[in-house]
Amino acid sequence: MANRGGFSSRIGFIVAAAGSAVGLGNIWKFPYEVGQNGGAMFLLVYLLCTFIICFPIMVGEIAIGRHAKRDAYGSYATIGGKKWGYIGLFGILCGIMILSFYNVVAGWAFGYFIEISFSNLLAETSFSEFFGRYTADFGDNLIFSVCFMIITAFIVVKGVSGGIERASKILMPMLYVILIGLIIYSLTLENAMDGIRFYLLPDITKLNAETIYSALGQAFFSLSLGMGALVTYGSYIDKNQNIVGSAAMISIMDVSVAFLAGLLIFPLVFSQGQTPSEGPGLVFVALPGVFNAMGPLVGRIVGGGFFLLLCFAALTSTISLLEVPVAYLVDEKKLPRKAVVWGLAAFIFVVGLPSMLSQGAVRAFSSMSWYGDKSFLDFVSEVFSDISLPLGGCLMSIFIAVRWKKHNLSEEISHGFPNYKGSIHEKIINTMITVISPVLLGFMFINTVLSKFFDISIF
Repeated sequence: MANRGGFSSRIGFIVAAAGSAVGLGNIWKFPYEVGQNGGAMFLLVYLLCTFIICFPIMVGEIAIGRHAKRDAYGSYATIGGKKWGYIGLFGILCGIMILSFYNVVAGWAFGYFIEISFSNLLAETSFSEFFGRYTADFGDNLIFSVCFMIITAFIVVKGVSGGIERASKILMPMLYVILIGLIIYSLTLENAMDGIRFYLLPDITKLNAETIYSALGQAFFSLSLGMGALVTYGSYIDKNQNIVGSAAMISIMDVSVAFLAGLLIFPLVFSQGQTPSEGPGLVFVALPGVFNAMGPLVGRIVGGGFFLLLCFAALTSTISLLEVPVAYLVDEKKLPRKAVVWGLAAFIFVVGLPSMLSQGAVRAFSSMSWYGDKSFLDFVSEVFSDISLPLGGCLMSIFIAVRWKKHNLSEEISHGFPNYKGSIHEKIINTMITVISPVLLGFMFINTVLSKFFDISIF
């Protein structure tokens, strides 16, 4: 394990792990979840879920990885034995399947950046029809998704410090610069303050069980929990790093990007009288209409900048998703990193082809009668994200509570945080991980399975 590499500094780890968390979930999914679930009330519940429930899970995953200094499978197996290693394998499988469809959506963002910046997308008469035609065009999707996967693999093949850390240190600041620049412009538009009020002024009547459930799911997905990414990244850090402090910084950076995305998108949407509850099409259908209304030149600049931002956010996540199975094959099978990276990139791309074909190109994948006439992409997203990630977090909590034990977790965290034992931090984190999280995430998993497959909702 001596040559497996690692992050060169604490800030390198924080930026890379934050990049893993920051992605399409922050800029594509978060705004439409806010729009569909009560605006500011959803934002408030999301923030509470992130820092009260998800933060301790993040600390636990990083601690497991750092203690074992292995990939996701190897970390669980080293601490708990081979059978517990299956939790890591489950996370690796989730990461592979999520990347398979994530790369398809990233390809859409890349294609929209090209189409808006250098073609005539904004001249379309119906952006809804264009999006339907665009996602059904296998040729364009193939090209842009291949390009995105190649860029991802090119970064990962250079290793942890020379590839992932270096790319994250460039991409994350650029993401913030573009995001803040677009926000400044959006706030100058007419009716922009209506969007701000919708986004920042909570309406207590919007609070219900569905809002809470959706906010928790969004927080879990956004922070890359339950898929082995943070276990893997944790294995690359030194013992002298303060895990609690680093996890806090990662959470803050992730939340800040989601929060800023809302500050950008809702003023844009309200400035043109668009509905904030557009759903998944908010970014690809509603926003091009907003950019079109800005005029040919400004629309190209602002629209192109937005989808470039989306590409950067997606890339910081795709590199972490690819690193998870790469680390497993390098650590456990002793295979050369370069061959593993390119081989896995090709394999995962092929696995993602049904998702790519499921947007109208092939009817069998586009409308599956056995799954409520939903697409194959919907199926993979719901099974390996909505259902599997909470299960992964639940299993991790059970592992710490039953096998590794609270005192060993505390001992690991105390390296780099000498005053941790006996502190309020220890009490909160131990309680959340070993008592509250298994119950809450287990309930979330059961409810999701019942609602997705049996049309039964507990609430």
